[in-house]
Amino acid sequence: MKYGVIGCGNMAKALIEALSLTTKDILLANRTRSKAEALAQIYNCMVGENEEVAQKCDRIFLGVKPQQIETVLKELVPILKERKPILISMAAGISLSKIETICGSEIPIIRIMPNTPVAIGKGLILYTKNEWVKDSDCQDFLKDMQGAGIFDEIDEKLMDGASSISGCGPAYMYMFLDALAEGGVRVGIPKEKALLYAAQTMLGSAEMVLKTKKHPSVLMDEVCSPGGSTVCGVQALEENRLRYAGMQAIIAATEKNKDLGKK
Repeated sequence: MKYGVIGCGNMAKALIEALSLTTKDILLANRTRSKAEALAQIYNCMVGENEEVAQKCDRIFLGVKPQQIETVLKELVPILKERKPILISMAAGISLSKIETICGSEIPIIRIMPNTPVAIGKGLILYTKNEWVKDSDCQDFLKDMQGAGIFDEIDEKLMDGASSISGCGPAYMYMFLDALAEGGVRVGIPKEKALLYAAQTMLGSAEMVLKTKKHPSVLMDEVCSPGGSTVCGVQALEENRLRYAGMQAIIAATEKNKDLGKK
């Protein structure tokens, strides 16, 4: 098998959906087998146990929780040492060196931090790799995952902070989107329409930043007419410390990522 997935949680499901666009050669394993079987039916994959994934697959996604990764890998170490498949870890806070120490061998490892929009091909996936991953193998992996979205290579020391933006960020976006929609309901807009307006506006605003390359503060000034309604709304957001709250969210998530890596 070309790809294996150990742990079929929400993030792994999103990656499987993207990967299934380029290959059906995928073997799934999960502690609750029925969960893997349900996904296998949807994406036309095979189902097995962790040991089977280690024995048969060339590239293995580790979709287990950070606190479980050591237990899962230790059971597979004899197989991994012999076969040396590429491990693809998405465990928050778990460094390449920690996985190398657990495996005790020169095993190629790609560390990624995806976000859930990979399921619709709009994800941002941060990645780094150790010295035993061949450039050609990494390029093949990126090609197979092209349906997921944008991949960006980053120095591992920046991974905890960067993933606090991209990996955790969708939750923050959904929270603000819902707040805007609820505000719309408060002033009489039907909830369904308010959600549509908020979501499309968020999408278009993000595209403006990406395509124009203008700083968000510049784009914000272009919307704010002197004495207009927008600047009144901006003032309300400033008074309620929106930007401070956003910065604190990234700092808190980064510290948690670092803490996960210590356990």
